[in-house]
Amino acid sequence: MSDVSGPSAPRPRFGYGTNGFAGHRLPDALRVLADLGYDGVALTLDHCHLDPFEPDLPRRTAQTARLLDRLGLDVMVETGARYLLDPRRKHAPTLLDEDCAPRLDYLRRALRVAADLGAPAVSLWSGVRPPVLAPRKAWERLIRRCEPLLPEAERLGVPLGLEPEPGMLVDTLDAYDRLRRALGDPPQLRLTLDIGHCRCLEEHSVPACVLRAGPRLVNVQIEDMRRGVHEHLEFGEGEIDFPPVLRALSLAGYTGLVSVELPRHSHAAPDVAARSLAFLRQAASEAAMAPAEAEGPAEGAPR
Repeated sequence: MSDVSGPSAPRPRFGYGTNGFAGHRLPDALRVLADLGYDGVALTLDHCHLDPFEPDLPRRTAQTARLLDRLGLDVMVETGARYLLDPRRKHAPTLLDEDCAPRLDYLRRALRVAADLGAPAVSLWSGVRPPVLAPRKAWERLIRRCEPLLPEAERLGVPLGLEPEPGMLVDTLDAYDRLRRALGDPPQLRLTLDIGHCRCLEEHSVPACVLRAGPRLVNVQIEDMRRGVHEHLEFGEGEIDFPPVLRALSLAGYTGLVSVELPRHSHAAPDVAARSLAFLRQAASEAAMAPAEAEGPAEGAPR
């Protein structure tokens, strides 16, 4: 066990994902979150929230930027829209599909929106491996599809935050590291870490995953979850002990948004957002008052 105690740090900055406000117009969702006291928003570009394929995107993006500034909200750009690209297939096409042109177009538009909003990164994931595609071919295809995005990210000054997602080709930190190394460890490829996914799938404790991810961390999503079950739960309904997680984020030097990710709770979004912020503030207070310990990766564990 490694002691993670140390000097006090600024409080975490909490955000909330707009995919948990699907029943709200974007300006209304932003105002609700600002009124609740959130520091920022994880903005999923979708048909209901700053659709990147609708006309006059630069004007609409500028309007959103002005509103965010007036409300004092920071922003992270997310690209997990479910049916934006294909009304019949969830999340399709991905970077692993035969024809991924719509996905690449979406990601390029997201990079431009992020640059115009002043977002620190664009979050994305690999996609599920098609059954007809052998694992080796899937990795080759993913590497090939990521390569043209990197120069665009560099040109715009907006890194990509690749999120390991249960059930997808890149599902763990080990898989992320495999992709990063295959691409030559480009500075434009950073990491989005979902705290619940660490509990669901990773071998080591959640704080240990946070400390491992720290050097490449550009985005954090947070919710409760149970081991082996990929279901985003409200805080207190799963198995995660959050004060040590927040302390580990501080020790990792992460100062970006920590955004609640509850995409299936739009039916009660304002109430869920209020409960979530109260829970996280309490957890942050406990972390500051009584720093916990984080278990580091076992000796010889893959990195």
